[in-house]
Amino acid sequence: MIIVLIGYMASGKSTLGKILAKKLHYNFIDLDDYIEEKENTTISDIFKTKGEIYFRKKETYYLNDLLNTKSKLILSLGGGTPCYSNNMQTILKTNNAVSIYLKAAISTLISRLKNEKAKRPLIAHIETEDELAEFIGKHLFERAQFYNQAETIITTDGKTESDIIEELVLKLF
Repeated sequence: MIIVLIGYMASGKSTLGKILAKKLHYNFIDLDDYIEEKENTTISDIFKTKGEIYFRKKETYYLNDLLNTKSKLILSLGGGTPCYSNNMQTILKTNNAVSIYLKAAISTLISRLKNEKAKRPLIAHIETEDELAEFIGKHLFERAQFYNQAETIITTDGKTESDIIEELVLKLF
């Protein structure tokens, strides 16, 4: 089975994915890290040198590549991955894949993102928490139609990593 984790940046996809993979004895792959490894460059550099369209094509290519694997896999997607190139439909139609939306409130996302803006090119230019809230709110509004198609939705606000992992395992098995 392939467990596909979707959600906005800082929703916990990579952190929880690694914990879940260890608990279930699955492999863990972060799609962005996988793309960087395969393309031998960073996502930021791909955007700068080849543009977003090139990136989105590669993202879809590598997503399909991973969805066709037969191994037990936890796959953490980039926040935008479900929203492009019919990727969400591809995930939903993959027989051995299950999609989980890790849903976090804007306030939760702000508290996680405000101190790591430098590491996140998409929000590095944002100066105030109000601007960050507006940016996240707009993005979530645009992306909700894709995220909400996930087979399972787990709300992460106010929960410990252990609580979320326990809830994930109960919903999966």
